[in-house]
Amino acid sequence: MQTGTEIEFETRGPVALITLNRPGRRNAVDAATTRALRAALERLEADDGLAVGILRGHGPVYSAGMDLRAFVDGEADEILFGPGRFGGFVSHARKKPLIAAVHGAALAGGFELMLACDLVVAAEGCRFGLPEAGLGLVAGAGGAFRVAARLPRAIANEIVLGGALFDTERALQFGLVNRVVPEEDLLEAALVLAERLAANAPLSLQAGRALVEAGSAGGREDDLWRLNDEWLRRCIASEDAREGAIAFAEKRPPVWRGK
Repeated sequence: MQTGTEIEFETRGPVALITLNRPGRRNAVDAATTRALRAALERLEADDGLAVGILRGHGPVYSAGMDLRAFVDGEADEILFGPGRFGGFVSHARKKPLIAAVHGAALAGGFELMLACDLVVAAEGCRFGLPEAGLGLVAGAGGAFRVAARLPRAIANEIVLGGALFDTERALQFGLVNRVVPEEDLLEAALVLAERLAANAPLSLQAGRALVEAGSAGGREDDLWRLNDEWLRRCIASEDAREGAIAFAEKRPPVWRGK
């Protein structure tokens, strides 16, 4: 494990475990955390031996969002508008899937970090929400439009405009989380899901993630088919597609080369 002040980065085989490490500040994000989280994400993307990342938090909560002390001290521009926007994370271009492993609470920017991930494993008893309107702010780290894309308009308005908080059971009903487990099982459940993804071909993960993201964002069907065909041709022409077929015929696990 490599441990920094704000972020810990650990590898478990093909899985990167990225941990917010400011428990005394409820894992709130300041400028230093933004730089460290951006660097961790770039490290995941650059390492060919890593296929999937897990984002979690130390201490009693996942993340309380932006550090308001840092906001008052003038760090808002770097935290919110630097490369990758909030936390260097929520709009960072990436190819590899990320799993949020959430416990305690994911509020404001912490909820937006979760929404920026591709899958979510949540502990029982969590709280979620976007209370920014009550602070004179707006859920501008992707929260407002990502909630609107995933939920009925009336529910999205209640969350964004009313600052309504909700629990893990409601998040599951909304389709915002994939798994709900006891908190003591959270990391193991996230690792099991990550390893299931990591067992698949790297290009297939990249293609599938890109297509799901494009489809969930809407757009013209002709454009989606064009993107679909581009990725399908790339996969068909890859060495891994041939390896997958041979391994299936030989009844053995495939050995991916990422090509």
